Amino acid sequence: MTNQDDDAKRLVREIANGSVTAFEQFYERYASLVLHIAQRVIRDQMEAEDVCHDIFLEVWKKADQYDPERGSVQAWLAVKARTRSLDRLRQTSRLQVDTVDQSQMDAATAADPTEERVLLRLDREALQSALNKIPPSQARAVHGMYYESQTHRELSEKMKRPLGTVKSLVRYGLGNIRKQLSQLGWLEPSGGAKKHD
Repeated sequence: MTNQDDDAKRLVREIANGSVTAFEQFYERYASLVLHIAQRVIRDQMEAEDVCHDIFLEVWKKADQYDPERGSVQAWLAVKARTRSLDRLRQTSRLQVDTVDQSQMDAATAADPTEERVLLRLDREALQSALNKIPPSQARAVHGMYYESQTHRELSEKMKRPLGTVKSLVRYGLGNIRKQLSQLGWLEPSGGAKKHD
């Protein structure tokens, strides 16, 4: 954890206690990040500014809802910026007679290299956080499968577990990671995974 992360968490705690000074510092530090993400998604300056305003208003009112166990302050804001912007885009497109097709939505959410790097880092951070919260045997199976490119059979031998059990561990592990990422706002909720170890 860096000093910047600690300082951001301190600001959020002070905002939750009603500090206007902390909120001003927080806004100055993160407004450009939030606005940049909103602009990239919505592609409308005024709508992006509205989303940015709404997000910081939400931070002011609900700073106590930030949970440091779920990720960094920067990731928390990036998730809010992306999901609120996509919500705004969907809401706007529903109101229009001409609907926005998927290619337009994809183009609207395409990021520039700088934003892409920031979001990629935040994605990795969220994924690692989710991986740390699932049962260890599921985490070992998922890590072996996707980070070490091992087959189910190789994992079965390495983990000294039956092949079917390893397949289940990977499947439940992925489901639990999806659930964790949905709770963090990185994914749309879809069903849920059973807990299994």
